[in-house]
Amino acid sequence: MSERADFLVIGLGAMGSAALYQLAKRGASVIGLDRFAPPHTMGSSHGETRITRQAIGEGRDYVPFVLESHRIWRELEAETGDSLLVACGALVMAPGRGTNSHHGKPDFVRNSIAAACDFDIPHEVLDGREVARRFPQFLGLDGGEIAYYEPGGGYVRPEACIGAQLKRAAELGAAIRTGIEVRSIVQDGDGVRVETSAGSFLAGQAVVSAGAWTAPLLGTPFDRLLGVKRQTLHWYALDETGAYGPDAPVYIWMHGTTDTDYFYGFPPQAGEASVKVATEQYADETTADAVDRAVHPGESAEMYRRHIAGRLAGASPRVVRAAACLYTVTPDRGFIIDRHPDRSRVLVVSACSGHGFKHSAGIGAAAAEVMTEGRSRIDLRPFALDRFAAG
Repeated sequence: MSERADFLVIGLGAMGSAALYQLAKRGASVIGLDRFAPPHTMGSSHGETRITRQAIGEGRDYVPFVLESHRIWRELEAETGDSLLVACGALVMAPGRGTNSHHGKPDFVRNSIAAACDFDIPHEVLDGREVARRFPQFLGLDGGEIAYYEPGGGYVRPEACIGAQLKRAAELGAAIRTGIEVRSIVQDGDGVRVETSAGSFLAGQAVVSAGAWTAPLLGTPFDRLLGVKRQTLHWYALDETGAYGPDAPVYIWMHGTTDTDYFYGFPPQAGEASVKVATEQYADETTADAVDRAVHPGESAEMYRRHIAGRLAGASPRVVRAAACLYTVTPDRGFIIDRHPDRSRVLVVSACSGHGFKHSAGIGAAAAEVMTEGRSRIDLRPFALDRFAAG
């Protein structure tokens, strides 16, 4: 026997949990499906913290999402009592001369500054000397760096955000089905039929937010547009914590010119004498099912040698823990938020391309608007599939 609803949400990670919550909040009949039991460690939305910054160096088109996300997370905090968003400040830093790139976007710091000016986001522009004076955890600065500092930035707690949205969605009437593998999605007449390991689900429309599983599930054209990249996260023990005061920010530090000459990180969490740091890689491709989920000691050693040694006060090469996660990446490292080209009742919300969690609550709201009203208040044209048509 089939289960029926007005809407289905397939994949309940960052984007899916947000879409499910927003649809339920609008009083819609909605079922959420996930092959695991979110929040979980099998995809892209784990690791305790994710950077959030309101001025988006990847492009001003993203800013409305993160502004809406901050509003939603504060609303959820008031409703649930959970801590979701910590505004400890965000610092984005690069050499003051020459070019630099982050997420494939050149001149990232100055683009962040321009976005902050366009949207009246409180910020400061600092040089390396001022960064060293105010934030003594950063070492080896030559003074010539340029930095964007945003006091309203910081980090969100991904597992807590997903959990809070799923909890509220269920309280508002959404049905959540976990441990179910989706095998096919077929548009049939005025609806969508989803075949799963637990039978059929029927709905008028569906949101597919399956992350690294999106391309195998949907096929063409997503199989050529979405690549899966394994990333690693590292927590290094601190020999001393005195440089990390209460105003220690999250940071993105571009110390070279390419997308791999940088790292990002977080201040120590309460009661912990360690720092979480990571970088990104785009050369090696994998799949959600074949990925090596173990982080090997040599990977942590290389991360420390190349990026951390001499740059973070007190950070030792001793690894407290490490984890792997997945980026699902488009050719231009932007998002896809668009109807399936052959199934107009299916809205595809992927891929995050490594910078999505900060936007996820706002994207969930936009997806719910598209589902229920036919359009979003936020302009989604920059995230349409047709931008890849020439490729």
